[in-house]
Amino acid sequence: MAKKTWKLGEVCQGGIITVEIIGKSVVVINKEWDYAQGSRRSSNQTNAEELSRHTVKTTNNNAERSIDNYLNDLTTSYYSGQILDWIKSKVKFESMMWW
Repeated sequence: MAKKTWKLGEVCQGGIITVEIIGKSVVVINKEWDYAQGSRRSSNQTNAEELSRHTVKTTNNNAERSIDNYLNDLTTSYYSGQILDWIKSKVKFESMMWW
């Protein structure tokens, strides 16, 4: 299992994106920043409230596109690309080519 959290603040809806990779599943979790724990990036945000979650199997057709679209809804294309690059370094998407 691989897990990573990005504390993006104002450039992200909610402020925090956590990605968990469990086998062939990729889970992208959008969380609300918990200001009770502090407003700095070094603050502990592990118990932040979850706003939304997107789960994709890497064997699904267009799994990579689905994650990219979800991330683009949450944050800028720059951070979306950074997060997707990290995901691609951990898993191999098995998409079928339809053309």
